[in-house]
Amino acid sequence: MRIQGAQTRVMIAGVGGASLGTEIFKSLVLAGGVEIYGCDVSPTAYGLYQPGFAKTYRITRDRYVDQVLDCCRDAGVEFLIPGGEQPMALLGAAAERLEAAGVRLLMNAPGVVAACSDKNETFRLLASLQVPMPRTAGIGLDFDAQTVGLPCIVKPATDSGGSAGVFFALTTEEVAVYADYIRRMGGTPVAQEYVDEGEGEFTIGVLSLPDGTIVGSIALRRVFDAKLSVSYRGRGGLISSGYSQGYIDHFPGLCRQAERIAAGIGSRGPINVQGRVRGGVLLPFEINPRFSASTHLRSLAGFNEIEMLIRYHLTGRRPEAPTIRPGWYLRSLAEDFIPVEKILP
Repeated sequence: MRIQGAQTRVMIAGVGGASLGTEIFKSLVLAGGVEIYGCDVSPTAYGLYQPGFAKTYRITRDRYVDQVLDCCRDAGVEFLIPGGEQPMALLGAAAERLEAAGVRLLMNAPGVVAACSDKNETFRLLASLQVPMPRTAGIGLDFDAQTVGLPCIVKPATDSGGSAGVFFALTTEEVAVYADYIRRMGGTPVAQEYVDEGEGEFTIGVLSLPDGTIVGSIALRRVFDAKLSVSYRGRGGLISSGYSQGYIDHFPGLCRQAERIAAGIGSRGPINVQGRVRGGVLLPFEINPRFSASTHLRSLAGFNEIEMLIRYHLTGRRPEAPTIRPGWYLRSLAEDFIPVEKILP
């Protein structure tokens, strides 16, 4: 991706190990023609020391947006991509300020991010669009587990990406215990019907342009043979982790359902729909309005959503829907050694 021979410069905010940020990095490397920069608040963030970055920056939580913007100015970047949910929330609130400084923030529209950040709001919106979904309800003191049925999933209404704080409950008593734990941690608990993985669990990415035009979508059917992809397994239930792997192919019916969701909620960028299938119908249990941690797997399959979005902003031309390469896309973790004296202050 070049303009008049110069490489496009991109900053990733949040580059911790095995994170969304490092997957974005790998997709940018695969695209080529990009000078990649990174920043993170942790001195031991894996990406700060990962070969391939033009330069990385150690920043602090204080004045986070100011420091990210300073890094962008120092590097002369044109695009900024949040590498996690917290950077997305903080930087999204400062989108106009970043744009005024000449830095384009690559993320979904603030209204879409807000609607998908609270599961109660998300599922109210899906219900208004008549989208099939698991039965979902907030857990109050008078909550009746039969509202969603047992077993069920108990999780926070916010900040449950990667299955953080997600529990499998067999009884009403377990629902109460898990809900109380979530409240004690400062969250608001919701219960969701448990849909088994018999017909498959899918993660589906849908890319939309700023005007709402859908470029395309890609679906991965998850496999759970590896511990890396499983958060919980037992007592007749399975909860997936944030590390997707499995089989990518043409799943036109499921992709159409995910595209309908993206269009219905007004997506203006990347969005990731996670769900299980029952009777051939996709039942979404999580919608993340951002690039997915499986974005590099998708790029390997030919659907590099980050590259397509950057090219659109550089040229103004709608990207062609890419050709998908069907097959198995698997992942693992990487290790590295960093001498003490190399750790950024």
